[in-house]
Amino acid sequence: MNGTRHATTPGSVIVVGSGPTGLLLAGDLATAGIPVTVVEKRPHRISNLSRAFVLHARTLEQLDARALADDLEAAGRPLDRLRLFGRLTVDLATLPSRFRHLLVLPQYEVEKALERRAVAAGVDFRYETETTGVRQDPVEGGTVSGAEGVVAVDVRGPGGETETLRAAYVVGTDGMRSAVREAIGLPFPGRSVIRSVVLADVRLAEEPETLLTVNAVGDAFAFLAPFGDGYYRVIGWHRGRNVPDGEPLGLDEVKEITRLALGRDFGMHEARWMSRFHSDERQAPAYRVGRVFLAGDAAHVHTPAGGQGMNTGLQDAANLSWKLAAVLHGHRGPELLDTYQAERHPVGRAVLRSSGGIVRLAMAKRPWTRALRAVLTTVLDHVGPARRRAAGHVTGVGFRYPAPRGAHRLTGTRVPDLTLAGGGRLYEALRGGRFVLITPDTPEAPRTPDAPRTTDTQAPPPETGGTASGREDRLTVAHWASGRRTTVLVRPDGHVAWAADDADAARTGAALAAHVG
Repeated sequence: MNGTRHATTPGSVIVVGSGPTGLLLAGDLATAGIPVTVVEKRPHRISNLSRAFVLHARTLEQLDARALADDLEAAGRPLDRLRLFGRLTVDLATLPSRFRHLLVLPQYEVEKALERRAVAAGVDFRYETETTGVRQDPVEGGTVSGAEGVVAVDVRGPGGETETLRAAYVVGTDGMRSAVREAIGLPFPGRSVIRSVVLADVRLAEEPETLLTVNAVGDAFAFLAPFGDGYYRVIGWHRGRNVPDGEPLGLDEVKEITRLALGRDFGMHEARWMSRFHSDERQAPAYRVGRVFLAGDAAHVHTPAGGQGMNTGLQDAANLSWKLAAVLHGHRGPELLDTYQAERHPVGRAVLRSSGGIVRLAMAKRPWTRALRAVLTTVLDHVGPARRRAAGHVTGVGFRYPAPRGAHRLTGTRVPDLTLAGGGRLYEALRGGRFVLITPDTPEAPRTPDAPRTTDTQAPPPETGGTASGREDRLTVAHWASGRRTTVLVRPDGHVAWAADDADAARTGAALAAHVG
């Protein structure tokens, strides 16, 4: 399936890789009116051999801002608590989010929804097309100035034909073995954490008691998740079975590992697919080199523990897409793109640490590591702040971005969904890549230098509030449903760009000029 084809031009973006991260990014850019070409070396086929099965709250919020969350919620199964290590329960019911749960849904269902959106927005897909080289115009002073430069991407098509595509920016979302990352010479330091992890899709004679089943003993770990079609994904590992990824795998080995870790194998039978893989922890030192960016697994990979891989990549895309669109449309200067590294690289590093910590505790064998696991389990079970911090970290709702010195305390924080005056929701108002200015509930919206007064403050979502003239396609003005007096400018990715407790028209206008453009 192809969307409308665009010639690659200096005002366009090339996305290499059509996994969830690439699809969300491409759909956002095309929705914003940016010509986008997606280059994918695989044939057009969304595989059902997904490793990811979980959408966390922060990702669901980002999908809500794209009008996708409700349909995915209907297709998946929510889970408001997760049991780990036999005793530890992670309770998600108190998350400060509209989505007080994780959603169990295979990755391919997420990809289908994102692909439909991207195709409808006009993204040009080039399947069976391999990226063989990336070259870009020289960059002065370590940053890109102006929008006139180009990146050349050499590709080889399905018939062996070669072509050079050109665009203003390239984003590599092409996975752990990223051709884009290799072409720009970025290392991918790290190491393999677990070898010979087994994967299998099987039927079960006995249905597990919980939606997600996970446990670890000293020598074995196992995880079960439903596809929704009668099959279950099994992920397992055994300390004593350290063999190459290419070693043949039989169902008996999968059943044995599951029995060791979970106490029984649930009558596993009829495996439709089995494989081995090794789990790495790696992160690129930079997510940007000139006009080339990395996102998702091309930028960071980590263990499956916590189900944070796909989620972190989707959140990378949500951070980068609106910034690329703003720069390419001339609303913001190219220095805005430097904030992608500053905001997302620390998050990737934190996810590596947390997922690695979970898997090391799961693999604990020595007495002191088992004792540590017992202590942490007790702390997280009984200490509210520690439990909330852990839940916020795993689900993504606890991350905030760095703010300039002297900025308001809210700057950089994630904003949960809010009911606005008139009954609309914040994440509905964010749809279409908009900024949302939330002001005290006064008779009129703030007057800015290029925005005449508007009193249309009770319009239905997603156009809740009036719109500032000259920024109609980029800004929605709304009021607090409460008596709150703080004025807050929310970025398209749901983080606070600017806030003030005593904003007047001049300060608000200056903030809009600086952030919305």
